[in-house]
Amino acid sequence: MSSHSGRDRLSGPFRRIGVVLRRKYVELPDAVVRLLEICRAHGVDAILERGNAVEAPSGATLGDLEDLEMDLVVALGGDGTLLRAARMVGAREIPVFGVNLGQLGFMTNTAEADLDVGLGHVLAGEAEIDPRFTLQAQIFSDGHQKGDTLNALNDFVIHKPGAARITPIHLTVGHDAERNEIGSFAADGVILATPTGSTAYSLSAGGPIIVPEVECIVITPICPHSLAVRPLVVPASDSITVCPLDRSHELQLTADGQVARTLEPGDEVRVERGAHDVRLVRIPGQTFFGTMRRKLNWAARPSARG
Repeated sequence: MSSHSGRDRLSGPFRRIGVVLRRKYVELPDAVVRLLEICRAHGVDAILERGNAVEAPSGATLGDLEDLEMDLVVALGGDGTLLRAARMVGAREIPVFGVNLGQLGFMTNTAEADLDVGLGHVLAGEAEIDPRFTLQAQIFSDGHQKGDTLNALNDFVIHKPGAARITPIHLTVGHDAERNEIGSFAADGVILATPTGSTAYSLSAGGPIIVPEVECIVITPICPHSLAVRPLVVPASDSITVCPLDRSHELQLTADGQVARTLEPGDEVRVERGAHDVRLVRIPGQTFFGTMRRKLNWAARPSARG
């Protein structure tokens, strides 16, 4: 069933939900207790993520969420917690509802104080699905893939770890024989972001804000050593290949700022649209532009800032 916004309504039924946690927040123990009470009131089983549930109340159920059948996942933390939850269950298209216990919380835009109302809307079938496409990255050496395919909801970053040092990078776009050369530049690295990730690291590096419904990939150089190099937006159907040009520079490929792979001399990284979407949950009244104004003070009148 679709809502007036064109998104699918998340109507349930909800029998079991998983809870992904971030232990560092002082608000977490109280939030967990409240969440469990809400679930009990709606006749829903809640399974807390094993290994991160040190604050779990007595009698709470723990489980390994990677393999568990669930109707919904709740991420209690910040955007990093939501990103981890998305990687954990995104390929199974389980809806993810983020509750913000951190500071900014651009994607986890339901505040901890609104947990009762927000989760109540979700379990009552009054929420909507906000699909977000993902990226996948593969590392190639001599034409052969190395290691597993990585997935990201926000971005992939190719960068030099440790000491600040620029490195030359070459970019091409397109598939196989139809690849087109974008060019080469020296920079601290490059960010390849989805529209969802356009408000994260890419934005801090000078990239544009992209509305989530736009089908594109943002290529944002990090501190380029040239005034002529600027962020570039390409279709989401394109495949982007990043090739480090200096074999003496050790580089890393990072997915969503959390999962890293070391690039060896001669490696190249191919990034393209992922095979699945992540199904974020939005409650009534939540919009991208409203979140942008509230969280980033975007286009706010001077009296409304601060």
